[in-house]
Amino acid sequence: MNEPTSRRHWLQNFGMGLGAIAASQMLQRDSANASNDVMPTGGIPSGGVINPTHFAPKARRVIYLFQAGGPSQLETWDYKPLLNEKQGEPLPDSVRQGQRLTGMSGNQAVLPLAGSVFKFARHGENGTWVSELMPHMAKQVDRIAVVKSVYTEAINHDPAITFLQTGNQLSGRPSIGAWLHYGLGSENDNLPSFVVLVTKGKGGQPLYSRLWGSGFLPARYQGVQFRSGKEPVLYLSNPPGISSASRRNMLDRLNDLHHLEQDRLGDPALETRIQQYEMAYRMQSSVPEVANLADEPQSVLDLYGPDVTKPGSFAANCLLARRLAEQGVRFIQLYHQGWDHHGNIPGGMRTQCGETDQPSAALLQDLQQRGMLDDTLVIWGGEFGRTNYSQGALTATNYGRDHHPRCFSMWMAGGGIQGGVSHGETCPFGYNVVADGVHVRDFHATLLHLMGIDHHRLSVKFQGLDARLTGVEPARIIKEVLA
Repeated sequence: MNEPTSRRHWLQNFGMGLGAIAASQMLQRDSANASNDVMPTGGIPSGGVINPTHFAPKARRVIYLFQAGGPSQLETWDYKPLLNEKQGEPLPDSVRQGQRLTGMSGNQAVLPLAGSVFKFARHGENGTWVSELMPHMAKQVDRIAVVKSVYTEAINHDPAITFLQTGNQLSGRPSIGAWLHYGLGSENDNLPSFVVLVTKGKGGQPLYSRLWGSGFLPARYQGVQFRSGKEPVLYLSNPPGISSASRRNMLDRLNDLHHLEQDRLGDPALETRIQQYEMAYRMQSSVPEVANLADEPQSVLDLYGPDVTKPGSFAANCLLARRLAEQGVRFIQLYHQGWDHHGNIPGGMRTQCGETDQPSAALLQDLQQRGMLDDTLVIWGGEFGRTNYSQGALTATNYGRDHHPRCFSMWMAGGGIQGGVSHGETCPFGYNVVADGVHVRDFHATLLHLMGIDHHRLSVKFQGLDARLTGVEPARIIKEVLA
């Protein structure tokens, strides 16, 4: 009986060396697509398929504060006094321009314009408008670039979140962190290159692990979720009765078996499996150490606010993100749910901003005082915005807002970003972008650019196409916000 063999091993031994050529092309196709035979300019070495980087990166790492549910731009960053003047009047057809609505407000006879009950004021050297809901971030505006003209095609949560996180509204594509890990590799040996943190106990739209998945890339590039509690990473600790020495001995014997199989079959998947086992073993000591906030000085804890002592809170996760960044984690993704305010905007926004304002500002200040903000890209934003009209009943003190993909606000700070900038403009009704629109693909292209990657040249063959984070539609770098 013939010994079992892998497809790659069979190709390598198939007549006259043609199989070896085919196997070599199959193994190298991803990196060939990434490099595209173009010599880099000012690039630096990396551990990924893009080595060196296409050009000198401005950021070494990313902390993405994703606000799931769609924060209202009209209560945070996009001041529209005209809505207060026209409170209760119908949304003009000339402004709506036939845009489709969701089923939640599309059957309303009247779409009454709703101004914000919250006051806005100018802050910073350039007079950035900021809502009273964010007094701490108001003090940080000279460090951030507010982009008011982001837009998307997706009008429902799942495709919109999937689009922001993977570059495609359909599930199954690699997430941003997976692309960065694949392209640039890891900067540490004891922690994952891509870590996910989710605020504990928050309701709202569901989050799926595919949002931080590797898609058609190998599984080792997917994000690793850290949880609050005694076991930050599930199944990492040894079972009862198994000592660290026993675990080490078991891994050594298992590695011996895998290497024997590797020599026989030449299957790269076996080497990946060995590496993952070894990483898990090293993480047994590194993860509890980095997740332990007890050694932070009281001054730092006070900076992040009272919630920082609650494991799994947004504040605790922001502080943990800074600790992970210090240890060389390349992409840290925070998810904070609860922004889906179809009703009770005043109460809901007070709660959400109360939980996120101080920790977000503290993260920027903490990174700055440690000399890390210059090479750490920090991002804040959700999957779409909210309507300028009230969904349901409108009163002087209460209203709701439906999904709105035509315009919403995000901010970026740190590595390569010019502080004190407000980019893009929406119409006086806060409904349409009228200047400097920023599509989701533009956002992705800019993020990759800041990490030293030309978004055209990071691709993987998938279903016969060169798949990219930015897809096949045009995408531009938002040069106006770059330092």
